Amino acid sequence: MHLRREISLLEATFYGVGLILGAGVYALIGEASGLAGNALWLSFLLGAFISCFTGLSYVELSAMFPKEAAEYIYFKKATGRESLAFLIGWGEIFSEIVAAATVALGFAGYFKSFFDLPTLLIAVLLILFLSILNFCGIEESSRFNILFTLVEVSGLFLIVVLGVFFGNITTTNYLETPSTTGVFSCAALTLFAYLGFEDVVHISEEIENPTKNVPKALFLSLMVSTVLYALVSVSVVSLVNWRDLGASEAPLTLVISKVLGNAASTALTLIALFATANTVLILLLVSSRIMYGMADDKSLPKALTKIHSKTGTPVLTIIAVMILSILFTFLGDIKIVANVTNFVTFVVFSSVNISCIMLRHIEPELERPFKTPLSIGKYSLIPFIGLLSCGFLITQLDPLSILLGILILITGGVAYRFIKPARSVKKNKG
Repeated sequence: MHLRREISLLEATFYGVGLILGAGVYALIGEASGLAGNALWLSFLLGAFISCFTGLSYVELSAMFPKEAAEYIYFKKATGRESLAFLIGWGEIFSEIVAAATVALGFAGYFKSFFDLPTLLIAVLLILFLSILNFCGIEESSRFNILFTLVEVSGLFLIVVLGVFFGNITTTNYLETPSTTGVFSCAALTLFAYLGFEDVVHISEEIENPTKNVPKALFLSLMVSTVLYALVSVSVVSLVNWRDLGASEAPLTLVISKVLGNAASTALTLIALFATANTVLILLLVSSRIMYGMADDKSLPKALTKIHSKTGTPVLTIIAVMILSILFTFLGDIKIVANVTNFVTFVVFSSVNISCIMLRHIEPELERPFKTPLSIGKYSLIPFIGLLSCGFLITQLDPLSILLGILILITGGVAYRFIKPARSVKKNKG
């Protein structure tokens, strides 16, 4: 059996937008305002511009290889080394699962505002419910994702509307900033707000006409999110002084409360519930598909490729991801571990750019439905710039996160050594 192609271009775009927006902007925008001042919008545009370099590498490769375990497949095709590709896939699975557990705990924090239940219990029940939803079918998950994403977007639209009608749109100096370097520092920070766009490639085998629709969904999700971020940035500084935003622990609540009063807190808490739940939903889905794709390529046990006859979903990988995500929630506050996922993400992004560069060299005649622009000979400058930007972002992480991230990849190497002999023995017996 194979996974069912039931996801349209619109639904795939909603997956990308839902993950990019997530709940990050609700917490990020305060610190970002303190760095960039009224030029916050410019920092978000710069962040999107830098993200596009790696994004274009994803577009070229996803059109060539529309597979679930995307980065693993790209790196294996480029290097011919299954062991190295395994590390990339291992790191990606780890980062998605830890992120799911982290955001589930965040959901629990918001949920406790309405019902005073144990945080861990709320997080575990959320993961269980969303895992069952993922098991029921990709179409069912997609419908919930669209609903949740619309709620997320409505919160940001509310801020834009308030800025238009109640903000100092015409009198605000949108180039006022603490310093020029602050704009660039903020751009590095806002890059984190765009993470997630790449996860569209992990459901490639369930998207209709993936060669065309996966690249389109990547482009559209980045464009929609960038426009929303820029509009929100203009609105917030027109409603509240950027210095006050930078000092606030709940910046968007401060913005809305200026117009709506105490209702702002309840409204944003409800929106945050939808945003965090949607993020967990997609992360659980994506990580199960990466695991399935690696198993289908025989890098993980073949049993993980089992697809349920009625729902058409990879039942064992969904269960495995659910269990692992729940286990990570028992760590409680896993912020340090969550920061490690940023390191792993940038390593994965680096591998994508490297794959794009290497495949241009070793497979120049391979059909490319989309080619990244700005080429010199058979090479494009875009992946090189994307690789440099990933290296820069890694230098912005704290040393502990980098060290732990390296240890995660080392454990992946150890795991591969155990899995490979087991596969070889099974193959010989067969």
